[in-house]
Amino acid sequence: MLIGSYSSSLVLISLLVAILASYTALDLTGRIATAKGRAVYLWMLGGALAMGMGVWSMHFIGMLAFSLPVGLGYDTTLTALSLLIAVLSSGFALWLVSQPRLPWLQLGFGALVMGAGIACMHYMGMAALRMQPGIDYDPSLFGTSLAIAVGASAAALWIAFRLRQQTAYVRQIRGAAAVVMGVAIVGMHYTGMAAANFPVGSFCGALPDGLAGDGLDYLVLITTLAVLAVALLTSVLDARLDARTAELARSLTQANQELTQLALHDILTGLPNRTLLADRIDQAMARVAEQGGCFALMFIDLDGFKPVNDAFGHHVGDQLLTAVASRLRGHLHSQDTLARIGGDEFVLLVRLQEPDDAMGVAVKQVNLVAKPFRVAEHDLQLSASVGIVLYPGNGMDQHELLRNADAAMYHAKNAGKNGYRFFDTSMNNNARQQLQLLHDLRAALHNNEFRLHYQPKFDAVSCEPIGAEALLRWEHPQHGLMAPDRFIGLAEKTGLIIPLGDWVLAEACRQMRQWMDEGYGEWRIAVNLSAIQFSHAGLVDSVAQALAQNGLPANRLTLEITETTAMRDADASLAVLQRLSDMGVDLSIDDFGTGYSSLMYLKRLPANELKIDRGFVRDLEQDGDDAAIVSAIVALGQALGLRIVAEGVETDGQQEFLTRLGCDSLQGYLLGRPVPAEQFMVKLDARGGVELRQ
Repeated sequence: MLIGSYSSSLVLISLLVAILASYTALDLTGRIATAKGRAVYLWMLGGALAMGMGVWSMHFIGMLAFSLPVGLGYDTTLTALSLLIAVLSSGFALWLVSQPRLPWLQLGFGALVMGAGIACMHYMGMAALRMQPGIDYDPSLFGTSLAIAVGASAAALWIAFRLRQQTAYVRQIRGAAAVVMGVAIVGMHYTGMAAANFPVGSFCGALPDGLAGDGLDYLVLITTLAVLAVALLTSVLDARLDARTAELARSLTQANQELTQLALHDILTGLPNRTLLADRIDQAMARVAEQGGCFALMFIDLDGFKPVNDAFGHHVGDQLLTAVASRLRGHLHSQDTLARIGGDEFVLLVRLQEPDDAMGVAVKQVNLVAKPFRVAEHDLQLSASVGIVLYPGNGMDQHELLRNADAAMYHAKNAGKNGYRFFDTSMNNNARQQLQLLHDLRAALHNNEFRLHYQPKFDAVSCEPIGAEALLRWEHPQHGLMAPDRFIGLAEKTGLIIPLGDWVLAEACRQMRQWMDEGYGEWRIAVNLSAIQFSHAGLVDSVAQALAQNGLPANRLTLEITETTAMRDADASLAVLQRLSDMGVDLSIDDFGTGYSSLMYLKRLPANELKIDRGFVRDLEQDGDDAAIVSAIVALGQALGLRIVAEGVETDGQQEFLTRLGCDSLQGYLLGRPVPAEQFMVKLDARGGVELRQ
């Protein structure tokens, strides 16, 4: 027998190539598992070429590492056929591990097919030597090589199938598995080589016209490494691209979720907003149409929130709203929806077993809000006004339901707050009237529909006129002359009171300037300020502008604020009143005796006048308590050096009593009713300036 030998360097290279080919194969199975569509077949084709060439290259380099005492060459056709068998076997292996499942029976069959393919590749490569006489194989080693081929194939298929998913440390695990697979493949090859026996006198029939030469091993090695490197690099880059694409997709998904959250939820409380609420209402209506049943929609408005917000600031107000939302949300069922639709307004959509259940839910909401809130180290108290509509019954769509619930809520507020009201059609009519009135009110300033009427004020002793109080009226195109109690509340709610108040100041100053020019230089014009107007930051500037535009001395203007307004925030009121007083404006505390004044603050206020409320004057002659209160107010005012004005004088007895007590001036229907400016002077002149009566 001819004794062969091996090049240790080429043996080592063949082992490394086997390991690299195994790792490439494992990595490509991961790419195939995550690919979709045509990309699966492209990766499978490329993987079959790379893996097949790697396995074949390991085999061919191993054969080049073997040498005999005779020259060796390799038949080109048989060598190419062995490469084709390696590629087809690799393609079959990749297809098998790309399947969703790999049961044991299928694994065994695949191992037999792939093992047979590798064995065919090996022994076809050996046949490419075309040895004469033929190679004599040892049966036991030949059988062992076949067993190793099948076993190695089974292990390779199982490992590839298990490691195809991208998990933590998968690359490290694939590296270790590649070493095991590479050793198994090399073991099969060299076992097969060991089974080959070459009789003495043998020669290589492929030497004259086959593949041979000292550089053949390097050519095969370089070509194989290039193919494997390209395949592996492509796989790695594609994996990174997929990872970045997946990360981008996750980022986009998260961004979409955040945008959806912002679009459908209130930023402050995290509750559904008006948009999401509308969708939930539509869903609830559709469910009632399909399955029957009913639901209630409750419009919840917080009573007393604005004073908290004004007193403690928006930061505390926001925390309070969050606390209210959390408390209400914590007592809901999963199928109910609590939404915040703006400011201190919430809407509750609740499924009901019976319509009568709505009352219990509403009572629960009112009681929950009524419990004290601990916010920013403050114990804060609120109440809730709740308007309730039922579906079916109180509206045809979500817009009508919300509108009717809002109307019912306003009726709950007007009924004393801290309670609830069910909607009925009369509320709807009232709501429409209010809405129309608001629309008209917005246009009234632009259309010059407001008027000032003037009620004269008289010196209590001499009965001579000393000025007038300007009283606002609205000359409505349809409803005629309207008193302030019909529209001032609406103007305050909508903020229109600010431009309206500025117009009153300017018009009253203009009229007073005209009267001064007519010779009544000692008169004063009195103008009432609403609570919102008084707390507005631009009040002082508005007063200064009205005076300047009309050339009216500041001491000819008297601004009247109610006792309650002045005492609501005494320190802030003191600052505003002091600025007005420094301008020279006359200041009067209106409706005195009806609020809860602190005498300490009253003493500090730069007021010039106290105005006794008409409620005390009305029953002055019949009620001893009212007489005592009026006497005390007069005494207090005189002690503080203030002028005392009594309004609501309607009888001679009231006039006589108030004059005797020491009031400085009087006004009321007994002395003169409010009239337009053009009638004011005419009636004064006609009656000698004293007897202005109707």
